[in-house]
Amino acid sequence: MKNELTQGPVMKTMLRFAVPMILGNLLQQCYNIADTLIVGKFLGPDALAAVGSAFSLMTFLTSILLGLAMGSGTVFSIRFGQQDNLGLKEGILASFTLLGAVTIVLNIIIFVNIDWIIRILNTPANLMQLMREYLVVTFAGLVGIFLYNFFASLLRSLGNSVIPLVFLAISAVLNIGLDLWFVAGLHRGVAGAAEATVIAQYVSGIGIAVYTRIKFPELLKKNVQVRLRLGRVREITSYSALTCLQQSIMNLGILAVQGLVNSFGTTIMAAFAAAVKIGAFAYLPVQDFGNAFSVFVAQNFGAKQTKRIKQGIRVAVLASSVFSLMISLCVFVFAEPLMTLFIDPQETAVIAEGVRYLHIEGAFYLLIGGLFLLYGLYRALGKPGMSVVLTIVSLGIRVGLAYMLSAIPAFGVVGIWWSVPVGWLLADTLGVGYYLLKHKKLGLS
Repeated sequence: MKNELTQGPVMKTMLRFAVPMILGNLLQQCYNIADTLIVGKFLGPDALAAVGSAFSLMTFLTSILLGLAMGSGTVFSIRFGQQDNLGLKEGILASFTLLGAVTIVLNIIIFVNIDWIIRILNTPANLMQLMREYLVVTFAGLVGIFLYNFFASLLRSLGNSVIPLVFLAISAVLNIGLDLWFVAGLHRGVAGAAEATVIAQYVSGIGIAVYTRIKFPELLKKNVQVRLRLGRVREITSYSALTCLQQSIMNLGILAVQGLVNSFGTTIMAAFAAAVKIGAFAYLPVQDFGNAFSVFVAQNFGAKQTKRIKQGIRVAVLASSVFSLMISLCVFVFAEPLMTLFIDPQETAVIAEGVRYLHIEGAFYLLIGGLFLLYGLYRALGKPGMSVVLTIVSLGIRVGLAYMLSAIPAFGVVGIWWSVPVGWLLADTLGVGYYLLKHKKLGLS
């Protein structure tokens, strides 16, 4: 099933495409949330702190593959909008080859340097073994992550956001069931939680690959005309590398903050692990709406539908703003009950710190919603470098302020929490200002 986003009512078309993406990635978050919830309840705060710290690292590594897939998806969307079938097929071949090679290299680098990586994160000595047990297993799931993200990006670039949702729904349910069985039933500890996640990732990755091969054989079948051309590899790389850099910088900054958080001890680590999961889950819908908006803009940019792009921008800003404000209100009001989903109510110090984080960060989801729209817009208009600049500003401010403010006794760990919305605000200001000054040169005159 292919859906052109260049036709039909803008609001209805965009939301119909965006909603399955949002639901799908909410389910993907269930992988890690299930680990956190079950580990926190059955294995205690030490295991939770180790899994939470490992989550930041895995998010960084996953962001590399996700960035490459998203960049490739932008090229696919533009070619689909242009109705350039040969360009689309050769782009698919080039992208699959590139992502496959990167996945292999990542696996080699990670397994060779795993102990060094754990040390560089300032992991407390009592958590090192737990973190290693979890990471050794989860690293083995990178191939499944690659397969899912590549084929999901391909299908979404064609306007099909439903099938990725279906496979994630199946694997999310499987992951939660296996988590309970391996951790609570078989008592396999943090390694069992990791095993459940990896199995579920391979189910979604292999499943969506087989589906795409059966349903769209004309896109994947290599013939005389479709070749691995250097020009196509360069094109995919030019988009994917910058998008990958953006995603990596984003998560590298978070990883740097994780190292700072770890220096404050197990209580702060456990609070941060749970609160970050809640925050990521809360604003994930506006992140995915930004990605859906990017596909919408890319298809219409390829089809030279400038007026429709401008209508889409207005619709996207309105929808993202309304949803962000609603989520901010919910997180602010229900911060403590949300923390108790992950932390035993008797761990009052951990819960109190997590609530403080959510009250600060959760009040400003409007800012991160706008930033995700700006990322998607510039990526779709062939300016992924601007998305990188915005990411550097957002994360650079966040990391710099976190280290500076946390060193001041009057702020302490609260300085880390306040650095988040400040970074979002400055990046938004730059992104909107650039659009107002350069929209004609961006092809939106």
